[in-house]
Amino acid sequence: MFRIAIFASGSGTNAENLIRHFNFNNSHTAKVELVVCNRQEAFVLTRAANLKVPAIVLKKSQLCLTDNQHHPNIIEVLKEKNIDIILLAGYLLQIPKELIELYPGRIINIHPALLPNYGGKGMYGERVHKAVLEDMHTYIALHPNQPKDFYSGITIHIVDEQMDHGKIIFQSKFILSPTETLESLEEKIHIREQADYPNVVEAYLKTL
Repeated sequence: MFRIAIFASGSGTNAENLIRHFNFNNSHTAKVELVVCNRQEAFVLTRAANLKVPAIVLKKSQLCLTDNQHHPNIIEVLKEKNIDIILLAGYLLQIPKELIELYPGRIINIHPALLPNYGGKGMYGERVHKAVLEDMHTYIALHPNQPKDFYSGITIHIVDEQMDHGKIIFQSKFILSPTETLESLEEKIHIREQADYPNVVEAYLKTL
């Protein structure tokens, strides 16, 4: 059975969904053993506590893999828990090269858009959806007589050294309505994330 660490920075809805899937639904593939967060005030820590999953707050400096006599670095924490797989669920810090090399093909991220579009530094959460909608509305305004389908969706991919890059293992897309709002788009993405992320991860783990 694989031992999972979830890295998250915010509310933690995807993290909770993953924990419930692997820890409470009789999954024999993996179990979430740790939540790693970089923000002390993030609600994902409350979710982890409620679900009885150990959690730790590591600052950005603790992602550095140099010796530190006062604070553990990320690799020490993961080794202590015998972690096999890392799942990113709204984690806003870039994963260091050394950690990627230690877990080749075993760090997975979910992104709320269809990569390679709308990815990279600063493209997360609401910012992604605003960019998608802005492009659609700009096109409609400039080409009122040339209808065109616009899409959004989710991407699940292996993490490499470039942000929002790496091998894509799953995408799910849908056509945007011309009257799409930020709220309606966020809800559609959230539904796809909740439905697909745990199952895609479980299927991928069975190939390792």
